[in-house]
Amino acid sequence: SLFRKKIFNNSKKLKKPKPWKHNQAITTTQLKQMRDEFWDTAPHYGGQKEIWDALRAAAEAELSLAQTIVDSAGIIVSNSDMTICYDERGAKYELPKYVLSEPTNLIREG
Repeated sequence: SLFRKKIFNNSKKLKKPKPWKHNQAITTTQLKQMRDEFWDTAPHYGGQKEIWDALRAAAEAELSLAQTIVDSAGIIVSNSDMTICYDERGAKYELPKYVLSEPTNLIREG
């Protein structure tokens, strides 16, 4: 379909996410809990499990490795910070900023 062609041709190269601030300061433990919760629940809202797994691996990897992961999984990156992606069937995957980078108001523990 035309839509599919359009998103395929518009796949962007990954870039480091812009700095962002959470609505309240959170600890590294809270951030980890939020991330785990997102990855546990997101696949239930649709999309393919293999794509969710690849997105998680990419989100947790260095940029160059992340690029390799999304490329090999056939993921179309609509926003270069990976917040919006599509799979080859045209299903949409939305990732919150907090799974992709740390907020500027993160409280480091220990």
